[in-house]
Amino acid sequence: MDFLSNTKGNSVKMQVLDTILICGTDSQQRQKLITVLEFIGESVECFSDLVMLAQALKNQDGIVYRSVIIDSSLSDQTLEFGKGFPLQPFLFIGQGGASDLNANLVGIIEQPFKYAQVTQELHNCQDFYNKRPGALAVGGSHSMLFRSLVGRSDTIQDVRLLIEQVALTDANVLVLGESGTGKEVVARNVHYYSKRREGPFIPINCGAIPPELLESELFGHEKGAFTGAFTTRKGRFELAEGGTLFLDEIGDMPQPMQVKLLRVLQERTFERVGGNKTIRCDVRIVAATHQHLETMISDGKFREDLYYRLNVFPIEMPALRDRKNDVPLLLQELVSRMESAYSTSIRFTQRCIESLMLHTWAGNVRELSNLVERLVILYPNNLVDINDLPVKYRHLDVPEYQPDYPEELQEQEAFAAIFSGEDEIKLPERAVLTELPAEGVNLKEMLSELETDLIRQAIEQQDGVVSRAAEVLGMRRTTLVEKMRKYGMSKEG
Repeated sequence: MDFLSNTKGNSVKMQVLDTILICGTDSQQRQKLITVLEFIGESVECFSDLVMLAQALKNQDGIVYRSVIIDSSLSDQTLEFGKGFPLQPFLFIGQGGASDLNANLVGIIEQPFKYAQVTQELHNCQDFYNKRPGALAVGGSHSMLFRSLVGRSDTIQDVRLLIEQVALTDANVLVLGESGTGKEVVARNVHYYSKRREGPFIPINCGAIPPELLESELFGHEKGAFTGAFTTRKGRFELAEGGTLFLDEIGDMPQPMQVKLLRVLQERTFERVGGNKTIRCDVRIVAATHQHLETMISDGKFREDLYYRLNVFPIEMPALRDRKNDVPLLLQELVSRMESAYSTSIRFTQRCIESLMLHTWAGNVRELSNLVERLVILYPNNLVDINDLPVKYRHLDVPEYQPDYPEELQEQEAFAAIFSGEDEIKLPERAVLTELPAEGVNLKEMLSELETDLIRQAIEQQDGVVSRAAEVLGMRRTTLVEKMRKYGMSKEG
């Protein structure tokens, strides 16, 4: 019997058919199992042999069933059968032949059949399909917006899955997470994958607008409604009609406005400020906050009824410190964006990336983005190493490379720095010669003395801060440190 001809279907985008197939020769056992499955609301089809079962599976090319349950009486034929349908989760009744189905044997159902065990094994079959390799990539790999949800960590893949699940509904979504984690990115993806994607996406930061103006911003106002209202103006609810309204930092919304927002969510109607005409709205609400709303409810700062209206489907964006393995991918994405903005690029050494992965990222992805932009400006088209990073991002003790230049070259540099006229420090009076003495001078010693005096003056002038002293002297900090080491100098003098 040929059970292997269905493997070509693996390359097809798979779908789950909400039916359970049972195959076995023991009619009594089969009926008991059907009774349990139908009791929990499952749809069941039965087959008496594997040939008929295989034909049913082949006829549904590109589709897998929720589960296929095989009776132990057919155990001698299951080896080839399981290999023929590698994406199909199987369950086995009893112990016989349990290992024959390899990876896609999800579990074994023991007799007598028990509700708890049967439901658990069915859930495992569900996970076998949902967590298959590449499952999430199919939904998001070709989306421009999902590019901004960069990462392969379990937490970020869970976020993608939640977005795909809720997008096609009209349920209110509450996006939670620290500042800078990308909550608006989630909101835009929810809109992009929804039925409203052709409609507008209108964001508003509830914490950035003065309380006395927030009502007008949300609901609009009529001409003459208040001082300065010279014309009628639509609010964000009207502008978002047929689309999505993103209420960022909802935790900062004043309580009087919370009451009015609750009414709109309940009745789907509102009036403009200064108006009495009721306006109906068809808007999907996505809210976001970095605050703990349940704590705010306990403190009397946020309405509990509004919280439950908004928190229909929560999505929590993980902090960057909880998905540090995503940092290399984020760096790659951010650099590619900076290339477009600045027409230049940077690269990172491996140990530089390792150091960035050790950082705690209090500002999350926003902080990382700001750092990359700074580095692109400082080191255009260069290779960035640990010691090129700001000090707080250096988490590996790596000595900075110090070139060993010939002494003559260092003297030339010192001479040029002293007599270039670019630094503001005056030369010590004793070092100024109006004419060369007849006996001559030791130029090398004289230059060393001048350089030492200038360095000491700069250190004292800048209160011992070497980096600022280096700026005053017009040289790199590392060069100044090397010269101080050469002359046996310290910051204290």
